[in-house]
Amino acid sequence: MLFFKSSSGAVHQESQPQEEVKRCGGGGDGGACISLTVWRKSLLLTCNGFTVIDRSGNIVYRVDNYIGRPEEVTLMDGLGKSVLTMCRSKKLGIAENWCVYEGEVGREIRARKNPICRVRKNMNILHVAPNSKVLAYVYDYRISDKKYAYSIEGSYGQRSCKVLDASRRVVAEVRRKEPIKGGVCFGAEVFLLLVLPGFDSGLAMALVLLLDQMFS
Repeated sequence: MLFFKSSSGAVHQESQPQEEVKRCGGGGDGGACISLTVWRKSLLLTCNGFTVIDRSGNIVYRVDNYIGRPEEVTLMDGLGKSVLTMCRSKKLGIAENWCVYEGEVGREIRARKNPICRVRKNMNILHVAPNSKVLAYVYDYRISDKKYAYSIEGSYGQRSCKVLDASRRVVAEVRRKEPIKGGVCFGAEVFLLLVLPGFDSGLAMALVLLLDQMFS
């Protein structure tokens, strides 16, 4: 989906070891996946948020601006420039909905700017197959608000979930970060975000932020 290839793709795409590439969800369009370490902590003491680091130790994304359950969350690059803005929908309904905009988008701009996508929490109250594993659906707002482009399945609480396209090809994956042999266990606050070639890493991180809002 071309609309997901936004300006947020300026992440250092260092090739992974071959073993890691094979384990990175599979089904890519060639090349190595991007492996990012996500730390569920802001660099600012007065904020809640996230810090995202690439394999070279560079900060590529950060979130410093949310406390509790905000109506708006902004994903920034390592220099503090706004990449994507996620806004909770005010429409009435059971399911939780978020609209995702490119850049920093205030209330007045949102009134005249269309989002690039919408993310809806799956409300499967009875947890009946086959959709009991679906956490959320991602809709391309410019094409259809009825047919989803991506689904997110798994368990965010366990840091084990995948983003799948309409053909059920894995395009991104959240995975627990395994400690180095003899090292300290990271727990749920530090985990991996693996992004397959062709999918935007900024959007993948935005989906992580929305999963955190929906399921934490």
